[in-house]
This record gives sequence, C-alpha cells and structure tokens, in this order.
Amino acid sequence: MRVVKEAEERKNEILDAAEKLFGTKGFDGTSTGEILDAVGIARGTLYYHFKSKEEILDAMISRMTFRLVEKAEAVAAQQNVPVLQRFVMMMLSLKVGGDSLGQELLKQMHKPQNALMHQKMEKSLLSGIVPVIAGLINEGIEQGICQTDYPEEVAEMTFLYANTVFDDLAELREEERQRKIEAFIYNLERLLHQERDSMKSIITPLFQDSGR
Repeated sequence: MRVVKEAEERKNEILDAAEKLFGTKGFDGTSTGEILDAVGIARGTLYYHFKSKEEILDAMISRMTFRLVEKAEAVAAQQNVPVLQRFVMMMLSLKVGGDSLGQELLKQMHKPQNALMHQKMEKSLLSGIVPVIAGLINEGIEQGICQTDYPEEVAEMTFLYANTVFDDLAELREEERQRKIEAFIYNLERLLHQERDSMKSIITPLFQDSGR
C-alpha cells in the first residue's frame, strides 16, 4: 500500500509540474527535460509513470476534467435551486481558468501551436460534462418546464458555446458583453422551446454576478 501511495504522489508531482510548464510555455514549448528538472527526478522515473509527453498531457487533462465534472455535479445536485438556474450556474462554474495558473493555461490552449492540447481538453470535457447537462435538461422536461427531443445535443451545443464565449465576457466592451449574453439567452430559449425572454430574469443576474 505504501508503494502505491508513493507512486500516486509522484504522478501528481509530475502532473503539477507539467501543468505549470504547459501553462507558461505551452505543450509544444515544454520539453520532458524541463519537467524532469521541475520535479527533480531521473528520466527513468518519469518513464516509469508516463511513456511520453503526450501521455502526461492526457493524464493532466483527465485530472482537470475530473475536478470540473465534480463541480458541475455538485451544482446539478442542488435540488433547492430551480433547474434552469442550476443549468446556467453549472455553465458558469466550468472555468478552467479559475486562478492565475488556470488563466495562463487557458491562454496557451487557444494558441495555434497548442491545438492538440485544446482539442484534447475540449473532447475530454464534452464526454464528462454533457451527460450532467443533459440530466438537468431531462429534469426540466419531466417538470414540464422545457421541451426538446434532443437533450444530449442541446447539452453539447450549449457547452460548446459556453466554453468558447464565457471566459472572455469580462474582457469585452459592455455592449459586446450584453449582446453575447442576450444571444445566449435567446438561443437557449429556442433550443428548449421556451417563450421569448422567459429565461431572462433567471439567467441575466448570474452573468452580472460572475462577469465583473
């Protein structure tokens, strides 16, 4: 048991170092040698845990996704909050860049040279988060609040929009910010067969609380 625990701790040390380096230098700009130096281990020790730099990236993304899915599930489980409000609260909770390191990692992911890192992160999040979102949509359908024949697809479209837009809201000019929020509300209402502006009073305050 002690050996297993030490191995897990070592893996996390490697992933912590890789996350910092990928966040500041990008995936392509980071060498395995730099990861070795940051952790203070021999190359053989690194390859005992991970066969390649890409395998380190996969494990790092899997760990980040697990944490974000946990956050999403915690929001979705708040039964005292109306289901549509939980739906948007969960979208806003899915921020990779929640701290300074996360912000740097997010910037690196959007650079062309780090397309692989961005693609892997988006794919991992889609597989983990979409079922949670779809669960909330199905809950809304059961309550007669909304209607769609495609809950999984609506979940996927909503997540992809949120993933590309929400992190940039605070950096936009006020009129651009408001337009994107209004467009999100309008399109979400259409996807869920809601009346025009029926979700506005629920969703708008959530953006005001998180975007400033």
